[in-house]
Amino acid sequence: MEVMQHERELLIEYGNQIYQSKMTRGTGGNLSIYNDETGVMAITPSGIPYSMIRPEDIVLMKLDGTIIDGKRKPSSEYPMHAHVYRERPEFKAMIHMHSTYATVLSTLRKPLVAIDYLVAHGGGKDVRVADYASFGTWQLAENALKAMDGRCAVLLSNHGLNVVGKTLDEVFAKAEIIEFCCELYVRALACGEPVVLSDQEMAFIVEEFNHYGQK
Repeated sequence: MEVMQHERELLIEYGNQIYQSKMTRGTGGNLSIYNDETGVMAITPSGIPYSMIRPEDIVLMKLDGTIIDGKRKPSSEYPMHAHVYRERPEFKAMIHMHSTYATVLSTLRKPLVAIDYLVAHGGGKDVRVADYASFGTWQLAENALKAMDGRCAVLLSNHGLNVVGKTLDEVFAKAEIIEFCCELYVRALACGEPVVLSDQEMAFIVEEFNHYGQK
C-alpha cells in the first residue's frame, strides 16, 4: 500500500474541484494535508495541470523541506503550508487558490469585512490582507501567518487566498463560502457602500459556527 495514499487521492480530488469550479486557473494554487503523527506533509506538485496529477506525483515532505517520497518538485508555496502546520497545530489541511473575487480584493488591499454573516467562516469578523511578498518565499509565509492570527483564512496582497482547517473537505467548503462573500463585497462596492455587521454580531456568529451542523 502506498504511503498516505488516501491523502494523495484527496489532494487530487480537491485540486480538480478548485479548478473545475474556477477558483483557480491553469496550474495556479496548491493544496496540502499534514499528518502530525508522522510529521509528514503531502502537497501538490509544481506546474502540473490538476487533471494530469497522479497519486505518485504528490510530494511527501517534512516541514523543513526534506522530501520523503516523490520524484516531482513540490509546489513553490510549500514554505507557506509548512509554516502554518508548524505554528498552528490545530490545522491539518490547506488550500491556496487564485479565485477571482478574493484576488480582486487582494489587489485593492481591502480586507473582506462583515458584509454577510458567512464571513465568519473565516474564523473572525473579517478576512485580513497579508503584506505583499514574492511567491514561494519565506517572507510570504511569515506575512500570511501573521495576518491569519485568530483566523482560518487570509488574503494575500496581489496574489490570492489561503484557507486552512482540520480536513480538506472543511477547507474547500470554507473556501467556496469566502469566495462567495468576496464576490458579494466587490459587487456591493460597485453599487455603493455596503452596511457592515457589528463586531458584537460577528463574535456571536463565530461562536455559533463552532456548534453548527452535525457532529
